[in-house]
Amino acid sequence: MTMEYQSNNRRIVKNTLLLYMRMMFTMGISLFTSRVILNALGVEDYGIYNVIGGLVTMFTVISGSLSNAISRFLTIEIGLNNPQRINKVFSTGVNVHIVLAFIVLLLGELVGGWFLNSQMSIPSERIYAANWVLQFSLLSFCINLINVPYNAAIIAYEKMNVFAYIGIAEVIMKLVIAYLIYIALFDKLIYYSFLMFFVTIILRLIYGWYCNHKIQNCCYTFVYDSILIKEMSSFAGWGMLGTSAYMLNTQGVNMLINIYFGVIVNAARGVAVQVDAAIKQFVNSFTTAINPQITKSYAKGDYDYMLSLMCSSAKFSSYLMLFLAVPLVWESDMVLTLWLKKPPAGSSVFLRLLLLCTFVDNILANPLITAQLATGYMKKYQISVTIVGCLVFPLTWIAYSFGAPVETTYYLYAIVYFVLLFVRLYLIRHYIGFRIGEYINRVLIKILPVYILGFTLPLPIIFALNPSLIRLIITVLTSLICSCLIIFTIGLTCKERTLVKYKLMTIKKQL
Repeated sequence: MTMEYQSNNRRIVKNTLLLYMRMMFTMGISLFTSRVILNALGVEDYGIYNVIGGLVTMFTVISGSLSNAISRFLTIEIGLNNPQRINKVFSTGVNVHIVLAFIVLLLGELVGGWFLNSQMSIPSERIYAANWVLQFSLLSFCINLINVPYNAAIIAYEKMNVFAYIGIAEVIMKLVIAYLIYIALFDKLIYYSFLMFFVTIILRLIYGWYCNHKIQNCCYTFVYDSILIKEMSSFAGWGMLGTSAYMLNTQGVNMLINIYFGVIVNAARGVAVQVDAAIKQFVNSFTTAINPQITKSYAKGDYDYMLSLMCSSAKFSSYLMLFLAVPLVWESDMVLTLWLKKPPAGSSVFLRLLLLCTFVDNILANPLITAQLATGYMKKYQISVTIVGCLVFPLTWIAYSFGAPVETTYYLYAIVYFVLLFVRLYLIRHYIGFRIGEYINRVLIKILPVYILGFTLPLPIIFALNPSLIRLIITVLTSLICSCLIIFTIGLTCKERTLVKYKLMTIKKQL
C-alpha cells in the first residue's frame, strides 16, 4: 500500500507541474488580453459584456450540479476499475447535457431577453449590441454545457498534459481575438462576442475528438439507463441547491450592482474578477491534480489517506495563495495601473475584498466540497449549506436599499462563507470519520500565524516608501522571501520540512 501511496503522490506532483506550466502561460496571456480588450472596448462596453456574461452564467445553477455529478460518478467508477460502467456514465452525461443545452437556450431567450431589455441599467444606444452579446453568450454557454462530460473525463483520468495543451491553445486563440478586436472597424462589442463564440466551437471539437479517439471507455454511444439517470439526477438535484446559492451570491449580486450603481461599477468589478480568476487558476492547478485522488480514496474506503489529502490540499493551497495575495493587497493600485494604465475607479478595493472572499470560500472550502461530493450523501448537506449560503444575496439587497456602499456585499460574503466553512466541517465529519478539531489543528491553526506574519512583515516597506515601481519590486521580493521562510519554519510539519530539505539536496546534487 505504501508503494501505491508513493505512486499516487508522484502522479499528483507530475500533474501539478503540468498544470502550473499551463497556468503560467495562460495567466500571463489572459491578463495581457484583458488589458487589450478593455482598451479596445472601452469601460462602458466592457461593463456591458461583463454584466451580460454574468446574466448568462447564472444558468450554471442548472449545469453546475450536473457537472459535479458526472465528475463524481466517473471518478468513482475509474477508482473501482469498471470499464462498462464508465462508458455508460460518460454517454449518459453527454445525453443529459444535450437536452439541458436546449432547455437553457429556451430559458435564456425568454427570461434573459426580458431581463436585459426591461430591468438592466444599460445605455439606450447600446441595447442593440447588448442583445447580440446575449445571443452569442447563450450559444457559447450551451456548447460549453455539451463539453462538460468530455472535460470531466480528461480530469478524472488525470490526463493533465492534454488539459494543459488545450488550455494553452485556448489562450492563444484569445490573444488573436484581442488583436482582431484592436484593429476592427465596426462594432467591437458584437465582434468580440462572435469571436468568443467561435473559439467555443473549436474547443468543443478538440475535446470531442480527443475523448472519442484517445481515452478508452469515453467514446460516445447512445445509451438509455433510467436507473443511472435517476441516480445522477438525484445527486445533481440536491447539488443544484448549493450551486443556486453560489450563483445568486455572485452573478445575482452583479445584477444588483448593475441596478444600483450602473455598468461603470460593473466594469470595475469585472477587472477585479479577472485578477481574482487568475489567482484561483494559480491555486486550483494544485487542487485539480489532487481532487481525483480524494474521490478515488473514498471509493476504495481509504479514509485516512483521504483526510491527509484534504488537509494537504487546503494547507498548501493557502500557502500558494499567500505568495500572490500579499503583494496584490498592498500594491493593488500599482499592479492595476501597470496592467491597464487607467483601471476603472474602485477596481483596487474590489480586488482586495475579492481575495478575502476567495480565501474563505474557494481555498479553505474546496477540499471539503470534493470530499462531500465523493460520499454521494447530498440531501442534508445541500439543504444546510444552501440555507446559510443564500443569506448573502438578500442581505446585500437590503444593504443597498438603505444606501450602503457597493463593497458591503464582499464583507457580507466573507462573513457568511466563514460560518459556512464550519457548517461543512460539522456535516462531513460523519461520512469519512474525522474530528473537526483534527482538521482545525492540521489546517487552520497552521495557516493562521503564517498569514498574519506574511501580511505584516512587508508593512515597513509600504510605510517607508512612496508608491512606485521600485516599491512594488521590493515588496514582491520581500514578501516572497518572507513567505517562504515563514511557511518552512512554522507552516510545515517536521516530516514535511525533512522532505523539503531532501528534495532541495537532490536538486542541488543534480545541478
